[in-house]
Amino acid sequence: MSAVRAEAVDASISPTVSALRPSKTMAITDQATALRQAGVPVIGLAAGEPDFDTPASIAEAGMNAIRDGYTRYTPNAGTLELRKAICNKLQEENGISYSPDQVLVSNGAKQCITQAVLAVCSPGDEVLIPAPYWVSYPEMATLAGAAPVILPTNISENFLLSPEILAEKISEKSRLLILCSPSNPTGSVYPKDLLEKIADIVKKHPRLLVLSDEIYEHIIYQPATHTSFASLPGMWERTLTVNGFSKAFAMTGWRLGYLAAPKHFVAACGKIQSQFTSGASSISQKAGLAALNLGYAGGEAVSTMVKAFQERRDYLVNGFKEIPGVKISEPKGAFYLFIDFSSYYGSEVEGFGTISDSESLCIFLLEKAQVALVPGDAFGDDTCVRISYAAALSTLQTAMVKIKEAVALIKPRVAA
Repeated sequence: MSAVRAEAVDASISPTVSALRPSKTMAITDQATALRQAGVPVIGLAAGEPDFDTPASIAEAGMNAIRDGYTRYTPNAGTLELRKAICNKLQEENGISYSPDQVLVSNGAKQCITQAVLAVCSPGDEVLIPAPYWVSYPEMATLAGAAPVILPTNISENFLLSPEILAEKISEKSRLLILCSPSNPTGSVYPKDLLEKIADIVKKHPRLLVLSDEIYEHIIYQPATHTSFASLPGMWERTLTVNGFSKAFAMTGWRLGYLAAPKHFVAACGKIQSQFTSGASSISQKAGLAALNLGYAGGEAVSTMVKAFQERRDYLVNGFKEIPGVKISEPKGAFYLFIDFSSYYGSEVEGFGTISDSESLCIFLLEKAQVALVPGDAFGDDTCVRISYAAALSTLQTAMVKIKEAVALIKPRVAA
């Protein structure tokens, strides 16, 4: 038989996908996991995941769903009972009114945001994103063929978007403004009066929509309070509100989030979901219903976790204030510190080399302190690094000692 020569396979990747950057938070977490598996006692403070178990009543609801045979497909938009419960939550806790057909349940808030960006943005549109930002926002815009437009903020102003900067950056191409409060990665919380000023600017631009990412809503430290952007006068019609169960209820692995918006936006997102993943897990939806039945703002189960997060925040803030050259904006919510270490950039460290940016600083701390943090450049601000305090206080205390010992090996190049 004559040999048949195989033709070379075209292994090219879509230019759109090739333009996407991998998540540095996932990369750092994977690197820390690999080191731990190799026997290196790395402390991982990179992942944005609560260290608590899912509250028992929620887990029991999920297990009961399995025992009861509730393991089949649900409607694409989510079960009616869960969507009704979400509507009740949004009315009672957020002061915004929706009907079940204005709610879409998805496999996590990340899917909700991705589908929303794909649904409302066209090639050539611009997506306005305040920096520091969650790593996925610009990539979602890119996936939709839109251009991410980064709006700078300042640590001296608690990383909150200035209305003047917003007004300056809006153009006829602006289609979507993404707001995240409480914020990942900074923990900043937008006060109501600032949101009202932002809303006044948004009102002047009929084509501009707002995506309000409120996934950290319940992880907030008094006296800070949460305001849903859609509750502001004139903003309901143009706001897509995203929330979910992962953070407040320690349900990251259950993969359950939701979008609430005017019906035509929800229908468009639902169309994408129907051809993409279909509905969320039936088991997770039963668990989500139990979570919403815990009481206002998650009841005692959530307040206990928030109290622990606040204790950890206070410990770390006080600890980092003792390190020369470090600048801190005290977070008002979420479970992250976004700390300015830029005074150390340009310093030489014996046996390592130059600390030139946030990435080299994180590599240095991983090697010398065996603590995994995330470089700030992943969030659009290379002056800082992100620390997740979703870890036991004893773990954070050990990490703090190790970080201080490692930083003592370098001297600030510029006085703070």
